[in-house]
Amino acid sequence: MKPAVLGMAVLFAATTAVSAAEVAPGDVVFDEGAVAQSLTGVPGDPVNGRMVVASKKHGNCVACHTNDEMPDVAFQGDIGPNLAGVADRYSEAQIRGILVNADITFEDSFMPSFYRVDGYIRPGKRYTGKAADDTFGPLLSAQEIEDVLAYLTTLK
Repeated sequence: MKPAVLGMAVLFAATTAVSAAEVAPGDVVFDEGAVAQSLTGVPGDPVNGRMVVASKKHGNCVACHTNDEMPDVAFQGDIGPNLAGVADRYSEAQIRGILVNADITFEDSFMPSFYRVDGYIRPGKRYTGKAADDTFGPLLSAQEIEDVLAYLTTLK
C-alpha cells in the first residue's frame, strides 16, 4: 500500500474513532445533575474554552457571569455567580452537568442549556406562523462543552 493511501486510511480511522466517542445530546447521563463521562473522549482545550466563555458569538458566558480572570472583557453580567473559584465550588462532573443542562441542578435557572436539543417551546408559529419545523441543534458542540469545562476547572 502506498504511504499516502495508508496515511489517509489511518487518518480516517482516527477521525471515526473520535466521532464515535461523542455523546449525543439525548444520550447524556446525569447523576443528580452531574455528568461524569466526557462528551467527546478528548481532553478539552482551556484556551479555546476561554474564548467560548468570552465570545458573544459562542458561549457568551460573561453576559451573565462576572469573571475576575477576564478584566479585559467589557460588559460582564451579574445575573449568575462570579466564575472566580468555580472549580473550588463544583467538581468537574458537576460543572459539565451545569453546562449541558443547568436546569437539572438549578431548577429555575436562567442559564441556557448549552447541550440540549429537545423540550423547547416554539412560540413563533403561534405568533408569526413562521417558526421552523426542524429541530434545534445544541448551542455549543460537545467539544466546546469540554473546552469550556477545561477552562473553568482552572478557575480556583
